[in-house]
Amino acid sequence: MQRSRRSHLIAVIQALFVTFLWSTSWVLIKVGLKEIPALSFAGLRYTLAFLVLAPTLLARPELRAALGALTRSDWLRLSLLGVVFYALTQGGLFVALAFLPAVMLSLILSFSPAAVALLGIPFLGERLARVQWAGVALFLVGALIYFLPVSAPLSAVGLVVAVVVMLANSCAAILGRSVNRHGRFHPLLVTVVSMGVGSVLLLVTGLMVEGVPRLDASGWGIVLWLAVVNTALAFTLWNHTLRRLTAIESSLINNTMLVQIAILAWLFLGEPIGMREALGLLLALLGVLLVQLPAVRSGEN
Repeated sequence: MQRSRRSHLIAVIQALFVTFLWSTSWVLIKVGLKEIPALSFAGLRYTLAFLVLAPTLLARPELRAALGALTRSDWLRLSLLGVVFYALTQGGLFVALAFLPAVMLSLILSFSPAAVALLGIPFLGERLARVQWAGVALFLVGALIYFLPVSAPLSAVGLVVAVVVMLANSCAAILGRSVNRHGRFHPLLVTVVSMGVGSVLLLVTGLMVEGVPRLDASGWGIVLWLAVVNTALAFTLWNHTLRRLTAIESSLINNTMLVQIAILAWLFLGEPIGMREALGLLLALLGVLLVQLPAVRSGEN
């Protein structure tokens, strides 16, 4: 049991590290969107990450064998994960950031844990304890305290896309947990196959809708960093954590990005955090801790 608790704690730490990398992505995406169209930007990021990871997969005999042993059902599940997690969620995120302030998009995405909690009951059989429901509620209250009111003008298109992204993100959490929780597939295999499907779909769609983008040196630098570090490394590690963490735990940890983005904006963009915002961040963090508490106590997943 002690070993199981330690494994759970390590998975939580790894997941928090991944969310930190993803939080820095928001700043880089905002900068890159000034030059690169949204869908093409997302397609380039994830296609390059796929091209980085694929040779690593093929270089390992046991993973090549596992790839060849995938059944039609396995391919369908991993492809569906790729479409929902990369094409819809990540592609939609880039589009939404082109229309909405990052604060408003973060607020809408903060409702993902509640959706995941509800979806996890019928699809995964993962029921929340009372303390975990309290954690979800506390997180949402903290997010609302921090982010409301939003004074910036809002785009109707951006709001619709943001809601779609939130729903797709919730479904992706359920699919990702379903694929990874039994440990049947290696995390790298899950990442490469699902990312390959989703990224190619994103890139083809972007090129068809937006044309071929023209990037300068800084644009390519942003794309390459996002592809190699914030995608190839981060998504492989994230799939690894899904072997230990439940869907709702992963979703809540993912939403600590709200706090991380706020702190990064304060440090690097000069956006101040007042008493109201600090209270919201504190409540959101307490909510995340409450959701983790039952698993840490029992050592079970």
